[in-house]
Amino acid sequence: MIGFQLKRTLKIGVKSLWLHKLRSMLTVLGITFGVCSVIAMLAIGAGASEEAQAQLKKLGRDNIIIQSVKPPENQRASQEQSRLLQYGLTYTDLDVISGTVPGVIRTVPTRQVRTSIFRRSHRMDTSIVGTTPEYLPVTKSTILEGRFLTPLDMQTKSNVCVLGRHAQEVLFPLEDAIGQVISRSKLRFRVVGVMTSLQRGKFGAQEMAADPNSEVYIPFSTMKRYFGANNIYNSSGTFSAERVELHEIIVATRSPEHVRPAERVIRHILKTLHDKEDYQIIVPLQLLIQARHTEFIFKVVLGSIAAISLLVGGIGIMNISLATVMERTREIGIRRAMGAKKRHIVFQFLIETLLLALFGGVMGIGLGVILPAIVQRTAGMQTSVTLWSLLMAFGISAAVGLIFGIYPAYRAANMDPIEALRHE
Repeated sequence: MIGFQLKRTLKIGVKSLWLHKLRSMLTVLGITFGVCSVIAMLAIGAGASEEAQAQLKKLGRDNIIIQSVKPPENQRASQEQSRLLQYGLTYTDLDVISGTVPGVIRTVPTRQVRTSIFRRSHRMDTSIVGTTPEYLPVTKSTILEGRFLTPLDMQTKSNVCVLGRHAQEVLFPLEDAIGQVISRSKLRFRVVGVMTSLQRGKFGAQEMAADPNSEVYIPFSTMKRYFGANNIYNSSGTFSAERVELHEIIVATRSPEHVRPAERVIRHILKTLHDKEDYQIIVPLQLLIQARHTEFIFKVVLGSIAAISLLVGGIGIMNISLATVMERTREIGIRRAMGAKKRHIVFQFLIETLLLALFGGVMGIGLGVILPAIVQRTAGMQTSVTLWSLLMAFGISAAVGLIFGIYPAYRAANMDPIEALRHE
């Protein structure tokens, strides 16, 4: 009996909506765009957050990255007389951190020299990076071709190098790089490997080092042998010199639980060993936590904006429902006179508003899935449509239909049957 009544009510509701196709469609569009905006905004926000978190995870949740930075201008005055600016991390910092910080299992030093690399007619401005074999596992990097630096390369101070992916494409566009030779002034380096593509960028207010895909990696012992610690620049008649022993130290801890205690000890050590702010400490784990917190705030803001669209759509449903009640006043009076109860009238109008909301929700889900895909293809932004966002948007659309349909339904049910029958 209940099934028959529900079927009949649905049939009447569909027929009533179909009589005013244009009005019903315009009402549905409000819900459609509201649902679409909820899904699309959450997808774009989730995609951006996932991309940032993926980059942070590549830096290593167990790692602490210490970088040399030029001190503020007011701390350079004492060195201007000598024309040699000395700053940054030192070998002493490396030894103390390696030997005293609890929970540290590896420390990987790097030193960079900006220069030009040649391969026959091909030239590239890049950085030569001196590092150790531990650089590969600590940074979670992988080799595309060949091999990485080995302990034997370190011991023999070999003239070997590993190219970043972009450097390989520029210097060897049409041939295999492995076994070939690149040159820097009178120095020659034999290519033994090519790195896979890596990504670095800005995280909060801190910026990571230059593009690793364009860098050339050599043994740290070879870097010390040929380049020392002084960088001399002579451009357009302007001479400047800098002395930086280490540009970066990557500290690998045993587990994420050791990161914060190790960071506190490292900050104390560097504050004791340095008389100026010529370093910065980057903790990917903290940045990852901040990124997740930012993602939550971003979702709340975007969800609130999209909810306004659904609210507008709900108001549209209420408006149309009230107009429908006025148009069908005589029909309501006839149904009440023939024995229909108030709950039957309420149920009839709620079914109609729910049909409008659900139909708009289905259309909104379709557009909400298509729109992020278009954004990802045209703008190059990563998007992520999740099942929970689809279910949430659809559930909200149904709730909007019920909530905004209650008042018109009860207004129709509470009409005086006699006055309704007299209505023209």
